[in-house]
Amino acid sequence: MQDLLDFTGKTVVVTGGSTGIGNGIARAFRDRGAKLIVTASRPHATYDTDMEGMEYHQVDIADDDAMRAFAEKVPGLHVLVNSAGAVFYRRQEYRIDTFRKVLDVNLTGVMHACVLFHEKLKAVQGNIINIASVASFGPTPGNPGYSASKGGVALLTKSLATAWGPEGVRVNGLAPGFVATRMTTVSHENPQISEGIVRDTPLRRWGTPEEMGQVALFLASGMASFMTGHTIPVDGGYGL
Repeated sequence: MQDLLDFTGKTVVVTGGSTGIGNGIARAFRDRGAKLIVTASRPHATYDTDMEGMEYHQVDIADDDAMRAFAEKVPGLHVLVNSAGAVFYRRQEYRIDTFRKVLDVNLTGVMHACVLFHEKLKAVQGNIINIASVASFGPTPGNPGYSASKGGVALLTKSLATAWGPEGVRVNGLAPGFVATRMTTVSHENPQISEGIVRDTPLRRWGTPEEMGQVALFLASGMASFMTGHTIPVDGGYGL
């Protein structure tokens, strides 16, 4: 089992790998020997997270030209993790420009990354992990763009798994529940909201980026070699 989790000599790209869940996943692969390439939308110096030993690229996943240029710089790839994401609170996603921005990042950006790296993954029978959400499976009235985009990610995962499975490329999804990150600060630091989330989560706590990283390792490893097209909820039972 330890050998199956050894990613020495493997190259892993994590979009949105500078903070939160993406950073937790990137650190998990790095600590198992992988060569990590991470992207984020701001300059490296603006982040105070652990990206030691990782190759960093400032790329907006919604910028098609920038993504194409980035993909050309990656000589080979074994695992692609699509973790870059956007969400807007206070019902901003009811504005069509904001709604479109969320879909551009969370759904169209994911599709573009998958297509750009498809041939490199096919060459080594690599795999893709798309970061979905518990919002993939149910409505979030305050965030229609986020919910629609994450629901789309779950179905996109199935479509690509079906299309690329014959080539040996596995495509799976990871659907986090409520994880304490910068993106969820609005909810995590609001006692009323946070206590309600904990109350509705059977494990009675928030998740951590490190726990998402552990599941990502499993999905990318030989332990999941006969698994494709599935999106696994990692939510402490919240979805129940």
